[in-house]
Amino acid sequence: MLSEDGKNMYVSWDEYHALIEKLAIKIHRSGWEFDQILCLARGGTRPGDVLSRVFDKPLAIMSTSSYAAGADAPRAKVELARSITMPRGELQGRVLLVDDLADSGETLRAVADRLRAAALQISELRTAVLWVKGISTVLPDYYVEMLPSSPWIHQPFEEYDTLRPSKLAERWRV
Repeated sequence: MLSEDGKNMYVSWDEYHALIEKLAIKIHRSGWEFDQILCLARGGTRPGDVLSRVFDKPLAIMSTSSYAAGADAPRAKVELARSITMPRGELQGRVLLVDDLADSGETLRAVADRLRAAALQISELRTAVLWVKGISTVLPDYYVEMLPSSPWIHQPFEEYDTLRPSKLAERWRV
């Protein structure tokens, strides 16, 4: 739900899962067949996991970081892990690169550039996200919602950013 000022968007778990399923449908209806999924941790982990299960494709993970804490914090530089984690083999063939959103587009661009420069046998790379912000310089191949006002997106799992084990123990009286 978009706030009245258009600067914040609040997403429930149900809305979040519906967006992932709608993304799966868009990819399926495109007719494009891919061999592997590379999700960007942390934001792309949940969508990547669901897509991996729905399409029955192997899931690879690359850790990335580009945010400081909070909506008003200055954007940090994009940091990429040196390696990609996958159960066996190497990333190759037709690869679907998955993240939660294209905010500035810098993370998607940096990962795509790294993959193209690596000695991998990637024949085709396409991108998929739930949201594209109006300020993004990258338009992913697949997305569910375009957000022209570029709001700060409050995702349902963000409560865990500040929830500590002692608070969980209180919640569950354990």
